Amino acid sequence: MPEFTYEIVESIGVLSENPKGWTKELNLISWNGREPKYDIREWAPDHEKMGKGVTLSKDEMAALQEAVKNLK
Repeated sequence: MPEFTYEIVESIGVLSENPKGWTKELNLISWNGREPKYDIREWAPDHEKMGKGVTLSKDEMAALQEAVKNLK
């Protein structure tokens, strides 16, 4: 598997935590030195391990915000 780097530029919020201490978080992350994107995924307590997640551009995040506003 190819190496990659990441930097959590901004921790926006913790959405949940499981009994083992892993947290599902919304963060702004720079992957491989690129422009930061919004990211939702599970993280180990030390942020050294991560689960699969979803990465969103600024436009995609705006669309998600609008969709959430329209929930009934």
